[in-house]
Amino acid sequence: MYGVCGCCGALRPRYKRLVDNIFPEDPEDGLVKVNMEKLTFYALSAPEKLDRIGAYLSERLCRDVARHRIGHVCIAMEALDQLLMACHCQSINLFVESFLKMVAKLLETDKPSLQILGTNSFVKFANIEEDTASYHRSYDFFVSRFSEMCHSSHEDPEERRRIRMAGIKGLQGVVRKTVNDELQANIWEPQHMDKIVPSLLFNLQQIEKPESRSPSPLQTTEKERESPAELAERCFRELLGRAAYGNIKNAIKPVLMHLDNHSLWEPKLFAVHCFKIIMYSIQPQHSHLVIQQLLGHLDANSKSAAAVRAGIVEVLSEAAIIAASGSVGPTVLEVFNTLLRQLRLSIDYELTGRYDSAMNIGFKTIKEHEERRFQEGVIKTIGSFANTLPAYQRSEVMLFIMSKVPLPSFHHNAADVGKPGDDRIRLIQIMLLKSLLQVSIGFKSNNMLAALPSSFLDPLLSAALMDDMDIRLFVLEILISLIDRHGNRNKFLPIRILPDISVFKLRVEKCSRQDTLFMKKHCQQLYRHIYLGCKEESNSYYHYEALYAMLALISLELANEEVVVDLIRLSLALQELVLTNEDNLPVYNRCAVHAVTAAYLNLISQLTTVPAFCQHIHEVIEMRQKEAPYLLPEEVFAEKPRLSKCMDRLETELLFLQSKICEVLGGSGYNSERLCTPYIPQVTDEDRLSKRKSIGETISLQVEVESRNSPEKEEKTPAEEITFETLKKAIVDSVAMEEQERERRRQVVEKFRKAPFEEIAAHCGARATMLQSKLNQIFEITIRPPPSPSGTITAAYGQQQSRSIPVYEMKFPDLCVY
Repeated sequence: MYGVCGCCGALRPRYKRLVDNIFPEDPEDGLVKVNMEKLTFYALSAPEKLDRIGAYLSERLCRDVARHRIGHVCIAMEALDQLLMACHCQSINLFVESFLKMVAKLLETDKPSLQILGTNSFVKFANIEEDTASYHRSYDFFVSRFSEMCHSSHEDPEERRRIRMAGIKGLQGVVRKTVNDELQANIWEPQHMDKIVPSLLFNLQQIEKPESRSPSPLQTTEKERESPAELAERCFRELLGRAAYGNIKNAIKPVLMHLDNHSLWEPKLFAVHCFKIIMYSIQPQHSHLVIQQLLGHLDANSKSAAAVRAGIVEVLSEAAIIAASGSVGPTVLEVFNTLLRQLRLSIDYELTGRYDSAMNIGFKTIKEHEERRFQEGVIKTIGSFANTLPAYQRSEVMLFIMSKVPLPSFHHNAADVGKPGDDRIRLIQIMLLKSLLQVSIGFKSNNMLAALPSSFLDPLLSAALMDDMDIRLFVLEILISLIDRHGNRNKFLPIRILPDISVFKLRVEKCSRQDTLFMKKHCQQLYRHIYLGCKEESNSYYHYEALYAMLALISLELANEEVVVDLIRLSLALQELVLTNEDNLPVYNRCAVHAVTAAYLNLISQLTTVPAFCQHIHEVIEMRQKEAPYLLPEEVFAEKPRLSKCMDRLETELLFLQSKICEVLGGSGYNSERLCTPYIPQVTDEDRLSKRKSIGETISLQVEVESRNSPEKEEKTPAEEITFETLKKAIVDSVAMEEQERERRRQVVEKFRKAPFEEIAAHCGARATMLQSKLNQIFEITIRPPPSPSGTITAAYGQQQSRSIPVYEMKFPDLCVY
């Protein structure tokens, strides 16, 4: 009966008749609008018929597609779109199922026009906010089909562009439809992200040639001028912007896999551009998740080519710059630990020439220059990360990196140096110190005690005693970066003497209480390492430049009156060091130290603003300009320095006199007694690291002075008459006496280094007892107690009570006092 009624139009159901009436006789006339309005009104009046309308439209569309009646297909889709936009009722879900089947039918065809038509309808549907949720709707087919369209390889470039753009719009519609509805398909699942993200990246990396797609570019609309790359970038940004905390990893992993599969790390331009989009699109509080993903990917590629690892590190560096301050996450040290581990692995690869020490065949060829480039990239990335951290975390990072630097132990002898593996240790030391320098650049702290704690400063200064000239220079640069808080460093380049330092426009602030405490605690360490640093034969211009900057910055940043006095004493001690030349320094080094001393005293004299002091310094400098220009920085540090071979005899007018400086500064309120005391560097256990002969001589000299002043030497040598014969004999025997003196000093030093503690204690105790007995005898002779009002003070046993010596008046040998 139903089939018979179907043959007669008057007996057919009303919804079918209304649907049939929207189709004109000629498809080119388009949708019959009047009849479409009737159909819409009927659907709104009888919502229960909406699903039947959709099913009938779907049936007609499938028939028209099979018969290639493209006009009727377009009319059917237009009618579906209007019904979707107008009907928002509880029964729309069944209508949507029919609609999606029709869209899927169009997408399955091989005609680009139908594919684009179906995509446009789906995009309109995606923008509709439904009143009721759907629990069973699936978009797997659409994700797969739209992704396939994004990779279209149609012969016609224009058709290919339109198909790809339709695919991108379709993916954008799927994301918009599902991303905010928890009851629908989870678009963030890996099986969906592994299709969506690579499809967008594929179009993002396709750069089209600039050509007109129409006869007149001025007549094209903005939508027509848009390229797949621009649309893909916009869709990619929208996808990332909607990602929640738990979905970031699923969105980033396909990006990493795409870059791996298509070897896009090595040019690294696209990789950097891609992650810039990611970092700017995601929510700022999620930035550390991206960085963690990149770090994990770097670990996973530990044995990949250096160019690949360098690309990942470059991306890391750019991502860290974009990341907001403090957004690296709670595992800050883990970030640096990963980078430092990769740095060590790269050094091992460079030295061994292969990625796996257990492999003997089949390993990849390692290029040294590529590994060096990777190492520089890691160091740059470490600096980028550090710049995003607050000051307190930056201090922790510096301490952490310093703890990774392999330094010789105090228990190791100098003979241990030169064993296998020293090249690796040296490279690790240099690379870690480079990293530390990157972290310290731009670091400013108002509290130097917090910025340079003992746990950081002590090992850093220990590295300054090593023989390697590069390591010493890095240590100086690190200290300069940390001390220079007002950007005065570059104003001292190059080393020169200016009559008026006001041209430097130096920024000087009063020394704070924290800085004063820091200098009281660590000043002697700093002075000592500056002094010892000037004694190195391997010093270059850059070392003397850093030493001069170190002196100048301490004067500007950390100086009070006491520090100024000590720095002047240190400068005069450096002058005395190269005058006596006990270390047999080359002529260049001696002239360089003289030049540094002159430049610094010129600076400090103008900072103290004591006229007599400035006059003395200027007089010496003027005399050097006339008589000995090789003692000034302009001559010594020129490209072709002209040095004097005769440095043993310098006129007094060419030297800065301690007595004169003490006199002029003492009259201005400075501590003249301290100024007149020559500076002698402290002796510590670090001297074992340096392997310097001069250190041992400094120790033996102090021991020798003490032994000569000890009370064991009771016999006093009578004064010898000085004659011509005496002087002649002293000159002739000077060489032999120097050898004997040097041997005696060595024996004294070895005794105090290797003798058991009990023996040294007993020796010092015996000398202290003898000294005390002599002092008691002197006190008994010279000191008499004052008479008491009641007569002589007697003890309990009727004996006269002797006066006891207070502890602070007792004299002890220097070795007993710490």
